[in-house]
Amino acid sequence: MARHGETAWSLTGQHTGLTDLPLTERGEENALALGKRLTGLNFGKVFTSPLQRATRTCELAEFGAVAEVDRDLVEWDYGQYEGLRTDEILAARPDWQLFRDGCPRGESPDQVGARADCVLTRVRAARAGVLLFSSGHFLRVLAARWMGLEPGAGRYLLLSTASMSTLGYEHDLSQPVIRMWNDAGHVRI
Repeated sequence: MARHGETAWSLTGQHTGLTDLPLTERGEENALALGKRLTGLNFGKVFTSPLQRATRTCELAEFGAVAEVDRDLVEWDYGQYEGLRTDEILAARPDWQLFRDGCPRGESPDQVGARADCVLTRVRAARAGVLLFSSGHFLRVLAARWMGLEPGAGRYLLLSTASMSTLGYEHDLSQPVIRMWNDAGHVRI
């Protein structure tokens, strides 16, 4: 799994769900570095969110020519909280937690989890290595669902921009594991 490179809103901490922002210059550099990190790895399938921050990261990482767009890989729909920072939301709603409460006029954790389950069905059906390009909160839910946990368990998994993570199995398909999480050693901060 690859999280998209930096955007202006990831820098400011604004919730970026369906707003289709481009990568910053550093975001593009880090996407190129991610591509170098992925060099030599083989994937039977590559899927990307349709949002430009993910598709551009995919292109710069040199997987654009083989990637299939998957609408289920879009980021969490933040509804009324789109573009807001967490501190702004908490000023109005002090007890709010994204992974527990979701967003008014946006998605609930269970709705995001259902999309993640659809992606995981396609991943498992590929019966080969699969590379996904998406956004942070969605990928955190996807990893939780991979492990058989509630979507809300994604709150325990932090992801940096242009990071790489690997899901897999310990012994067989009945034992899903996180093999590597939030590898961002290639990223320029």
